[in-house]
Amino acid sequence: MKRLGSSIIFVNDQNQVLLFLRDDKPDLPYRNMWDVLGGHVESDETPEECIVREMKEEIDLDLKDFQLLCCKEFDDRIEYTYWKKSNLKIEEINLIEGQRLKWFTRQETAETELAYGFNEIVEEFFNSIQSI
Repeated sequence: MKRLGSSIIFVNDQNQVLLFLRDDKPDLPYRNMWDVLGGHVESDETPEECIVREMKEEIDLDLKDFQLLCCKEFDDRIEYTYWKKSNLKIEEINLIEGQRLKWFTRQETAETELAYGFNEIVEEFFNSIQSI
């Protein structure tokens, strides 16, 4: 059975998405690559519970009022991706995992290889916000 992942795309009023730069640890997959916030679903939790826990662990945020964007099967996992409209201020976020955060435009995400194949999901998100 494939493992489950849970991720979230924050989008601000300028239609930019929040990504984080992964750590540069030798044993870390996709090190020094931009990535969508999130993580692995543990055996005793739902994807929704996972993303709430991960946001507390990664950026010290009490996540509420988010919506499911998609559930996509990859070679290595099944990814539940959520989204939330939010104008988070990077300078006020307590980043616990990763090197830094940055707001990306659609163009910037298209020109940047994201970890774990997230380009496909981010592009799907940008296509969907036209109708939101």
